[in-house]
Amino acid sequence: MSDGIHLLIPFASCRAEGCRQVLDHLVLPRLEALLSRLSPEPAALGDEASLSTPHERVLARELGMPVVDGQIPLAAWQARQAGLPGHESAWARLTPSLWRVGSDHVALMPPGQLHLTEAESRALLSVMRPFFEEDGIALWYQTPTSWLAKADVFADFPAASLDRVAGGKIDDWMPRTAQARAVRRLQQEMQMLLYIHEISEARERLGQPPVNSFWVSDTGTLGAEAREWPQGLQWADDLREPALEGRWDAWAAAWVQLDARAGSLIQDALAASRPVTLTLCGERHSQSWSNARPRTLASRVSGWFDRVRAGTVLKNL
Repeated sequence: MSDGIHLLIPFASCRAEGCRQVLDHLVLPRLEALLSRLSPEPAALGDEASLSTPHERVLARELGMPVVDGQIPLAAWQARQAGLPGHESAWARLTPSLWRVGSDHVALMPPGQLHLTEAESRALLSVMRPFFEEDGIALWYQTPTSWLAKADVFADFPAASLDRVAGGKIDDWMPRTAQARAVRRLQQEMQMLLYIHEISEARERLGQPPVNSFWVSDTGTLGAEAREWPQGLQWADDLREPALEGRWDAWAAAWVQLDARAGSLIQDALAASRPVTLTLCGERHSQSWSNARPRTLASRVSGWFDRVRAGTVLKNL
């Protein structure tokens, strides 16, 4: 799609009750106009128990990667983009995290709530690196809440997406395979190491939550068929943070802003007769609409009279 647009919207819908309540009243006029004008493609069906999210599966296809649940090698792809040595090896993403221990479960705080600075993240990485190196895991800093890790252990390592776990219980998402034993041991060791570390104590004095472990995701080896980021592919991340944090009023407000901005962008592309694809991703499914196939006269007439309600479409994701 050299001169077209493919807009990919993760977290377009969630199954949480708070989300479904705001969907009943959410007004997205540009989205509804586009859904009435574009032709739907078959939905890519899944379920909320899959390790990889619908938006990650769509992205994998766009990047030419095989879609294997829990083993979409986005970390290896980013290592290649960054020019890191050994990008053809097995990689994973490590997310420094706060694991909150409750009476009957452990929950992972959404990384955005840590407000981790680059200096703090690099200091944590420096403290933790020797323990990983003992297990043959090399680490690189990427962003305050994202490090890249290279090791053979990640070659066949199904791991739950951070977007599945953040803001909820980790118990059902912990990797259980024999391959994961070393990583689970490191997660426990980091809890002990960081519990009273000076970095944690300094953050707590400032009223900031500490970091006491990490999450592993985006594991695997990048194949030769993997592509560069497609021209025209736009990733709208506006809804992710409020969705992970369960702030549904803020999520709805972000949707309204996204509807205005992205809706106008696509409408302009349509007016210029450019190829357009819109992909909406929920917790279970994803579905695309495009102008690749001309709509029949019957469907166009139907669209004039039958209003497509955004809330109904989004709830089905």
